[in-house]
Amino acid sequence: MEQDPDARRLARIMHTTFFLLLGASLARFLLRHDWEARSPWIVALTGALASLYLLGPVIGTRATPRRIAWLGTVVAVWVLLVVLAPSFAWCAVPLFYTGLRTLPPRAALGLVALLTAFVVFAQVRLAHGGWDPNLIVAPPAVAALATGVFVYADRQAARQRALIDDLIRTRRELAAIERREGTLAERQRLSMEIHDTLAQGLSSQRMLLQAADRTWDGDPETARRHVRTAASIAERNLAEARRFVHDLAPADLAEGGGLEEALRGLAARESAAFRVDGAPVALPDRAQS
Repeated sequence: MEQDPDARRLARIMHTTFFLLLGASLARFLLRHDWEARSPWIVALTGALASLYLLGPVIGTRATPRRIAWLGTVVAVWVLLVVLAPSFAWCAVPLFYTGLRTLPPRAALGLVALLTAFVVFAQVRLAHGGWDPNLIVAPPAVAALATGVFVYADRQAARQRALIDDLIRTRRELAAIERREGTLAERQRLSMEIHDTLAQGLSSQRMLLQAADRTWDGDPETARRHVRTAASIAERNLAEARRFVHDLAPADLAEGGGLEEALRGLAARESAAFRVDGAPVALPDRAQS
């Protein structure tokens, strides 16, 4: 699933923070220590860690084996750096975010605990034997705060996605209900019109023809008049039937332009190309609809 803009923005902030902390840690080490045997290793590992971290966005954010292997390599290089130079410990904070974004909840919490333990280890080493409770309390507190904020934000994002999905599903259901209700209303209207026009006309024709049949031998003129009246009613019913068919036809066809003009208008509305191959052939209204 594609990340939302807020998630992408947070990821950029975390990536920037990681490189700032990494650069600051390297600068601190070089400024506070003379060039010694471990210095080339620290510089090389810093470059390797930066290069590996840059591969993260390329690999993606899904918890694939490739992504997990990448995360494990990044953490391993960071651990080596912390062992050689404890000042790199606080690069763990962006790694908290990366682990929480990549791993399942239990594995992510285990990784956070591991990173926190190394941060505590590094802080104790930097203290040079001096006792300070903050060295033990601060890293777990920061880790707990970062984890809590991430979990809360992730759950809020999941709730928002669920709400959006519910809204989309509800809109589709409402649209389907409206279509069904519209269809039922149209059927009801047609039923009433057929009853009031065609059915009444057919009933009148039947009565007139029956009357003509009864009076044909005794009063032929009256019988013929009944037949003419029935024919007139049949003509009106035929006109009504044609009107029904016309009303049921699509709007473009109902305008009388024919199938070609209707398709041309539809293509124009949809910004699509329309082309006629060969000579147009007239089709019945039913086939055109």
